[in-house]
Amino acid sequence: MRGAVGLIVLLALGIAALSIAGVKARRAMVVAALRAVVQLTLVALALRGVFAAPLAVVAVIAVMYSVVVWTAGRRLAFHPGSTRAVAAACGAGAAVAISIIVGLPVLTRDVRTLVAVSGIVLGGTMTASTLTGRRIADGLRLRRAEVEAWLAIGATPRQAVRDIVRTAIYEALVPALDQTRTVGLVTLPGAFVGALLGGVSAADAARFQVVVLVGLLCAEAITATVLGYLLGAPARLPE
Repeated sequence: MRGAVGLIVLLALGIAALSIAGVKARRAMVVAALRAVVQLTLVALALRGVFAAPLAVVAVIAVMYSVVVWTAGRRLAFHPGSTRAVAAACGAGAAVAISIIVGLPVLTRDVRTLVAVSGIVLGGTMTASTLTGRRIADGLRLRRAEVEAWLAIGATPRQAVRDIVRTAIYEALVPALDQTRTVGLVTLPGAFVGALLGGVSAADAARFQVVVLVGLLCAEAITATVLGYLLGAPARLPE
């Protein structure tokens, strides 16, 4: 009961802050919170079956990946072929990072670790692809004259937007870089806190968190780079 009251109070305060600022995102905030409650409840129930039948983890990861591609692809719909590009980029980044973390294994090779790491890494690739695609679009709009000048002197579309793509990739990685730089000094990430609350020693929790953070950097760097390449030779410039 107290948990529900706490959630309502937190949500109400967040909505009040947006109302004071005149930001029209109150409905989106409520919907996001409700979706989180429903989705996590369903996931918790589903994971009971997954842990009992390990082969079901394939379906769980497939659903995660599909949602990542659908969400990021929808947000980048202004790029032609965005969904295919996002699918390739997120798939490449997640596959490499998860294979190394669980396949070597850097962490324990079991179903629980695979599901946890997959969810974290796939979420990171979604963020990286969304930021990269948006930064590329913004760069093409703001630096249109520069791109047209390069094209006028005979540069290929890829050469003309190369600097825009490089900047977009770097800016997409800034949140992950800042999180990794300041871990333990500014924030205690969820994976670390969750491991501690689960009874794991502080040393093991720290090891798990470091692996997750570096894995995220790897996955997001690959995702942003692949997406930058796939979107980095536009056939036309945005209006």
